[in-house]
Amino acid sequence: MTDRPLRSRTRQVRAGLNRSGFSETSEAIFMTSGYVYGSAEEAEASFDGTLDRMVYSRFKNPTVATFEDRLAAIEGAEAARATASGMAAVHAALVCQLKAGDRVVAPRALFGSCTWIINDLLPRFGVNPTFVDGTDLDQWKAALATPAALVFLETPSNPTLEVIDLTAVAELAHRAGARVVVDNVFATPILQSPLELGADVVVYSATKHIDGQGRCLGGAILGAKDFIADTLSPYLRHTGPALSPFNAWVLLKGLETLDLRVERHSANALAVARFLEGRPEIARVLYPGLESHPQHDLAKRQMKGGFGGIVAFTLKGGKQAAYDLLNGLEVIDISNNLGDSKSLACHPWTTTHQRLSPEDKLAQGIGEGLIRLSVGLEDAADLIDDLRLALEPGTNGSKIRV
Repeated sequence: MTDRPLRSRTRQVRAGLNRSGFSETSEAIFMTSGYVYGSAEEAEASFDGTLDRMVYSRFKNPTVATFEDRLAAIEGAEAARATASGMAAVHAALVCQLKAGDRVVAPRALFGSCTWIINDLLPRFGVNPTFVDGTDLDQWKAALATPAALVFLETPSNPTLEVIDLTAVAELAHRAGARVVVDNVFATPILQSPLELGADVVVYSATKHIDGQGRCLGGAILGAKDFIADTLSPYLRHTGPALSPFNAWVLLKGLETLDLRVERHSANALAVARFLEGRPEIARVLYPGLESHPQHDLAKRQMKGGFGGIVAFTLKGGKQAAYDLLNGLEVIDISNNLGDSKSLACHPWTTTHQRLSPEDKLAQGIGEGLIRLSVGLEDAADLIDDLRLALEPGTNGSKIRV
């Protein structure tokens, strides 16, 4: 690789490339759990840190390291570590830096599993959560008027697409002594750069857009080199949420086309959102690219080149209308995954956020009529036709009521 700076599109294909002695074109898959040493002295030096080399694939693996290096180059981070899933990344990024007595501040609008970690798991170990309305800076100011250890947030949020002012929240958090961890999965590193906006750590479910084709699980945590080496890596080393080398290779292939796919996801999603906004059966459409979105101007400032592939919308007829729509779809699949090349829709009230109380769901803006739509790479006109036919009574078996 050249030493001169490379643009993002080139880094997605070339960064981190570490060819073996066979000079392969595609990255090699090192499906090995362990490594051998030429002598007992070499083994000792490898374990005491004198010699920097592969020791065990729970710690480091060549294929996984290539994925980490490439993603870090795309993100603009000093370092990255991969994990077995997105939730493993969220869990590790939080727990590696918390202790009893610490306080975590987070918005109410979070993915269900993230809410569970902060609200149910962490208090078992003496960590105290504080929840705020993520779009209300006054609530952030009040919550961060006293010391905190960590701020965790998603923007845009899952599934209601709230957009949080990252720069303002990061400034408040740092004054309170907190490190800021941002789940950037909806925006991807293509559309939003949290580290440039003041965040300290970025996490991804690589299962989503980074793979982008529904093939494997994976996660990643990115940040400063000292945080990755001194705080995160010992936690990962001893708890073991290691990414499979094969999955790392699949994710590397996904990175090569990430911006191309995200561009199409965003264009399709905007077209679908505009169509849905004009339908009488629908009470509200949430998409950051729509002028009607409450944080549209903020999204324009901190996102770049598009607004992502996720659209949320609420049907006037509630749960039954949502079910009728989902059951009337013929092209779009019902699935709780997102970021796939195929369009996928789900009903958060009964799937991704099912275990939250009705009060907590409503507090996050999740009603019984809400559908989360992950817009894929199909022709947008076909997706719009599929939604239109599912909405219109008497077609596709639909019974949607206005």
